[in-house]
Amino acid sequence: MDLFRHIAGGIAIAANAAGTFVVIALIAVVNYDIVARGFFNKPFLGAVEVVQFSMVLIVFLQLPDVVRVGRLTRSDGFLGLMQRRRPLVGLWQSRLIDAASGIFMALVAYAMWPEFVEMWHSQDFFGVPGVFTAPWWPVKLVIFLSACLCAVHFGLKVVVGSGPARQGPGMLSAGDQP
Repeated sequence: MDLFRHIAGGIAIAANAAGTFVVIALIAVVNYDIVARGFFNKPFLGAVEVVQFSMVLIVFLQLPDVVRVGRLTRSDGFLGLMQRRRPLVGLWQSRLIDAASGIFMALVAYAMWPEFVEMWHSQDFFGVPGVFTAPWWPVKLVIFLSACLCAVHFGLKVVVGSGPARQGPGMLSAGDQP
């Protein structure tokens, strides 16, 4: 199980890094558009489409690593209270939440796969023909793969427990206070 967790974690970290490179590319595109528009009156045609495309890529490339390290935004005040007052009940509540989240991500992947296949075969695109176009299938593929990897990480949290690495007695995770 540790090897599987290590491999899934490595893939999530690599996807997160790819998402960071997309952020850098997006910054470059936006800055280019600003300079070209302001100084040369020649805006980057398709800047809006590139920003839309990039935002989806950034979110879904970085989501699996966010799930892996337990930084997904959620309201967990009651869960934290239960984990302190009744650790066993809190543990099972946490695993139930992770199981529900994993099922939800598996459903997202299940719903996205036919859309990816359709876009792959139809070569459908977004944008303005003659100005800027890009195919839809890469976005659909990233969403599908991200949802699959998130489901894997939630499943690992259900089976092995929460946190990016198994903790031994007396060990603190990154978010714990001494």
